Amino acid sequence: MKKLLSLSLATMLSFALVLTACGGGGSNNDAGSSSPASPSDSPSQSASAPASDSGSGEKVSLSFWTLFSGGDGDNMQAMIDEFNKTHPNIQVKNTKLEWGEYYTKLITAVGNGNGPDVGISHTSRLPDLIEQGVATELDDVAEGAGVDWSTINQNLLNATVVDGKHYAVPIDTHPFIMYYNKKLLKDAGVLGDDGKPVIEPGADGFVKFLTTIKEKLPKVTPFALSNSNDDPYRLWWALYSQQGGNDVISDDLKKAQIDADKGAKAAQYIQDLYHKYGVIKKNDPDFYKNFQSGTAAVMMTGVWATGIWESTKGLEFGAMPIPQIYDQPATWGDSHTIILPTTKNDDPQKRIAALTFANWLADNGQIWAKAGHIPSKPSVFDKQEFKDLPYRSDYVSVADTVKFNKPSTKNWQIRDLALFKYLNEVWANKMTPADAMTKMSAEIQKVLDQ
Repeated sequence: MKKLLSLSLATMLSFALVLTACGGGGSNNDAGSSSPASPSDSPSQSASAPASDSGSGEKVSLSFWTLFSGGDGDNMQAMIDEFNKTHPNIQVKNTKLEWGEYYTKLITAVGNGNGPDVGISHTSRLPDLIEQGVATELDDVAEGAGVDWSTINQNLLNATVVDGKHYAVPIDTHPFIMYYNKKLLKDAGVLGDDGKPVIEPGADGFVKFLTTIKEKLPKVTPFALSNSNDDPYRLWWALYSQQGGNDVISDDLKKAQIDADKGAKAAQYIQDLYHKYGVIKKNDPDFYKNFQSGTAAVMMTGVWATGIWESTKGLEFGAMPIPQIYDQPATWGDSHTIILPTTKNDDPQKRIAALTFANWLADNGQIWAKAGHIPSKPSVFDKQEFKDLPYRSDYVSVADTVKFNKPSTKNWQIRDLALFKYLNEVWANKMTPADAMTKMSAEIQKVLDQ
């Protein structure tokens, strides 16, 4: 087990970034995206572990560090309360940390021997936590906790497996999807009788859909999207992946390996939406507000926005996977996962209890889905409590098409220092997509060589 007595300044700063895997701050943030929840669901017991059994007759207390606030925080606390009620021999205490401080505090606490028994990690953060010795392998206690890995969506699970070992239990995925204003689409003549957008297949089909809205509704923004950073990058990653583009680094995680032609093609398509077709509002001060106020026909962002739109009075909207522009369905996404951090004693009884709790959270994703997230276990989709939630069933299929990055500790630096940097220049029409790919590749290699 790796020691954590010293942390590099670069690692600490990386984890202190306020830009999140789920939103990047501002209005684009999954942490506070839904109204407070008061679940009336009756969560099921884990089929693999009796409600009162922690692996022995003794009571086990678990400390659980989370980074959730707003609707997510309320939903998670509701789940913890229900678990504690139905598992009297396992009691979980939730400590809420601020998102911007969470990872730094987690690493530091574990290094000092004062970390929690259970923690949260985004899949995108997991490689760093493994490298730092924070996240432990789970296979030694999975059977004892009744975890059946085959019950978890394999696309989400595989992104948390490193060197053939399980390090986390995914409880969701929160991918990049498309929202649409039903009234505006109907007024533009591009809403079908089924209440869903009428979009012809392929790259030209989506352009035609947006330009039709522009022509029919000249005072409306056809496509609300940020002009920089997170969401246009997510769209680029989706379109790059739809072409079968490989990750931007090699399998050995040492070399830049961006497919320049596919990357440039995806970037050109998005640049044209901004400038050639003019269907995205330039310098939009708040593209969330643009859609929320009913002045934008379509917008793309993460599923955490579902809760925002649901609580917006008078907004008649729909949700769906982003259109398939190229060869195969694919999109950007991340996941919240449960990890068991390194502790002083690594008590086997506590570890079994902790993984029992993690498995129960995944089993009861119908509560967690209230914020918009897609539960990690497909069995949840068949629960009536989940079916009663509107919109979610319209995009659950996206869980199978999320394209995750390879498990590199440099992914976040690559995103910020290379991908955001040069793609922003493309969106501003200050750089050609081809030049951006060349510069991105060089910058990625520079990050990898550090």
